[in-house]
Amino acid sequence: MERPKAKVDLSKNEMIGAVQLGVVAACVVVLVPMGMAGYHLSRNKMLFFSGALFITLAIGVHLTPYFPSVTDFVTSVSSVVVFQNRRDSCLSHLHDVVWDVTPGNSTASLTYHKSWAWDASSSSVSACGFQKLARFDAADLLNGSWVVVAGDSQARLVAVSLLNLVLDSERMDKIRSDLFKRHSDYQIVVDEIGMRLDFFWAPYALNLTTLLEGFNRNRNYPDVLIMGSGLWHMLHFTNASDYGDSLQSLSSRAASLVSSSEHEEAATGSVLARPPPHLFWIGMPTLINSMLNSEEKRDKMTDALRAAYDEQLRQSNLVRQSSGPFLLLDVESLSWNCGVRCTEDGMHYDMPVYEAALHIMLNALLIESHQKL
Repeated sequence: MERPKAKVDLSKNEMIGAVQLGVVAACVVVLVPMGMAGYHLSRNKMLFFSGALFITLAIGVHLTPYFPSVTDFVTSVSSVVVFQNRRDSCLSHLHDVVWDVTPGNSTASLTYHKSWAWDASSSSVSACGFQKLARFDAADLLNGSWVVVAGDSQARLVAVSLLNLVLDSERMDKIRSDLFKRHSDYQIVVDEIGMRLDFFWAPYALNLTTLLEGFNRNRNYPDVLIMGSGLWHMLHFTNASDYGDSLQSLSSRAASLVSSSEHEEAATGSVLARPPPHLFWIGMPTLINSMLNSEEKRDKMTDALRAAYDEQLRQSNLVRQSSGPFLLLDVESLSWNCGVRCTEDGMHYDMPVYEAALHIMLNALLIESHQKL
């Protein structure tokens, strides 16, 4: 049905006046808070780009009524759809890596050199332009950010990999003993870039849920949240359905974390509100049963139980592949492709595996915050 025409048409001068009024309104409502936000967000690149995107959309909302061109609107929507499709496609190719594991030069002992790279033979991977971030680039990306890593020993190794990247070797050597204290938390502030990293020893999903409840209670959310659990539950509880229940509870709490952060942003009506955190889930590694270092582990942590735990993760709506909030860091595929020469105990792998997971995460942050190096 054709929409009836307005009874009164604006004259040319009236239209110009309306446009000018719209521009002034946009400046007052949006650009003034942007100037205030610039001071707070300038040290956090991810927040800055998220804020800039929000501001651009806000200006568009204010001015759209004065420029109702259907053609321009369709073009804009088409551009957004193309960008979204490319974003999703690149995220799906982040784990397309190849490994080179070759014998070392030492004749005294049999050692292997391990390296990895994104699959250059894939046109899809090449189009995404993934890259290993140098220390300066990682520092620039994480400038002013609060990063939380929580979980078991796998999560601790991811935290170690991140600090290896942003700290020089001398400082890393000084903190290594504290970082590797068993079953302990760790906190550090990298003053040069204003990055804070908190590691929480939280080997069970229930511990992770409690941590998220604390964030919600305090209304204080990290910029990047990296979590993982499963190995301890597999060893000490050996109950896949119980693990699945705990993951579903964690998924619900994580969804409320995101919605609480978004609600706070909407309630304040200010670009100074922090956007929801970027959420990453550290998948369990490939377990090589014959190499596990205790009889209890070899008896309990079987391939069949591991498959049951994987199925519970898929059914829990925790990771994005099952419509959840966390982007999966697939340590299982990374460790499987690196192979048996990349582990000594069949459970914990050499640092290149966790470095690959880290760079996958950093490239995901670049994609999701609409940045390029």
